[in-house]
Amino acid sequence: METLNRSLFLLLNAPSNPNGIVLQLARLFAEDLIFLIPLAIVAGWLWGRRQTRTQLLAATTSVLLGLAINALVGLFWQHPRPFMAGIGHTLMPHRADSSFPSDHTTVMLAFAFTLLLHRHSRPVGLSFALAAFATAWARVYLGVHFPLDIVGSVCVAGFSAAIVTRYAARFVSASQSLATRVYRTLLAPLIRRGLIQP
Repeated sequence: METLNRSLFLLLNAPSNPNGIVLQLARLFAEDLIFLIPLAIVAGWLWGRRQTRTQLLAATTSVLLGLAINALVGLFWQHPRPFMAGIGHTLMPHRADSSFPSDHTTVMLAFAFTLLLHRHSRPVGLSFALAAFATAWARVYLGVHFPLDIVGSVCVAGFSAAIVTRYAARFVSASQSLATRVYRTLLAPLIRRGLIQP
């Protein structure tokens, strides 16, 4: 399996002299697409309906569960990143920590998968899933992850989304009640002016 992992990595990893446009896109995908998540959360809370807020809270819970699982995996199994093993070309700085699973990909896919499980938010979920796979490709291309790190992220994210969707409805509902009270208190002037949703 490790031989296949390394072979796939070398196939997807950037060449020694990559195309400049492809390199810039890869860096954008690898580092910046993840910031679409907080933007979506803020926009959903300010201008979305109650159902939208519920789904965003569920997606956020899935992200947190996914990161917790990744942390546990990292505690019990340390897998070196490609540059730590002296493989391929590394075109993005990164800490020399465990590579499996990819946190970036887990975050984006956990968010996307949870939204995909609800009909109302499915189009947004699909957009985030596409962005997640662009991020995954970029992080392999730039030399900070192996392909199996991405496979691990898909599994963790899918598990997190399924668990939250199936079992965490009460937690999400309680969180939403608290968050709504805080939101309405802090942003009451904007709500009264009709600039954002109550």
